[in-house]
Amino acid sequence: MPVWVWRSLMAHLGPRERVRLNADPITTVNYASDVDFVGDGIREHRLDIISPTMADGPVPVYVYFHGGGWTSGDKSALTKYCASQATAGMVVVNVNYRMATTFRMSHMLEDADAALAWVTANIADYGGDPTRVVLGGDSAGGQIAAMYSSLVVDHRVSGHYSLLPSLERSSLRGLVQHCSAVDFSVIFERGFILSRGFIRMLLPHRGKGSSLESAARYLSPIEWVGDGHPPVFVTTSERDYFYRANLNYVARLRKHGVPVDTVIYERSSRNTEHTWQQDPRFPESQEVYRRLQEFVVRVTGTAGLVTH
Repeated sequence: MPVWVWRSLMAHLGPRERVRLNADPITTVNYASDVDFVGDGIREHRLDIISPTMADGPVPVYVYFHGGGWTSGDKSALTKYCASQATAGMVVVNVNYRMATTFRMSHMLEDADAALAWVTANIADYGGDPTRVVLGGDSAGGQIAAMYSSLVVDHRVSGHYSLLPSLERSSLRGLVQHCSAVDFSVIFERGFILSRGFIRMLLPHRGKGSSLESAARYLSPIEWVGDGHPPVFVTTSERDYFYRANLNYVARLRKHGVPVDTVIYERSSRNTEHTWQQDPRFPESQEVYRRLQEFVVRVTGTAGLVTH
């Protein structure tokens, strides 16, 4: 699938998807919307904070990046997903970021870092503990969260992007991946749904003058699994475009001794198309939420978090 076809498809899904995914809003949490975490007034530099109405002391913080093939999407489609996690007793930060084709991966990681800098400085005002942060995302947003995690723990990644992370390694407690683009090697395989144009659009100068395979290494989270990597929770299914990429990622994590939890559905589970986790109506999504909340309890050492 070329980039322009994906963008056209996503443009038709936007408003309708936001209504569907946010039906029957959750009213038992607090909402703070469209906080400008950079200060330039653009939509791409806004975040939402969704927090529990009652909490005993500072609670863990779950920072989430939406998907959309790096070219589309908005945090608003993930409001109910994020609120579902906040009901368990964590503060959830739902983040927008600049997207391709105008911007590159370096800009997206800069935006992720700016959001984490804001969280570090301000999240205590919303009841969150800035020293207990879990990152997460779906599809392209999952890739951003995973690459930022690598940037925090591996100086080669931070050096490549000339970005000193605002999040301390000791504060990064875990990583959540929903149908994420974690292994770019699958894009080079014949017949894969996404074209190599998705790699080119994320690179400076569209990758001209360099080997695309070599350049893609700094886009591919699987290449940066190693010492110091935080525990990971991976959810995917046989209906997911990135199913094999996620299986490869899980195998690499386990090879390096990184604690990893998984929820993996077979093709017979009909409610598990790519990024099904966004839709709270599905029992498969509710199972993911329950396991996600258990994961956050474990990696953040939170005794009082409610799990459903």
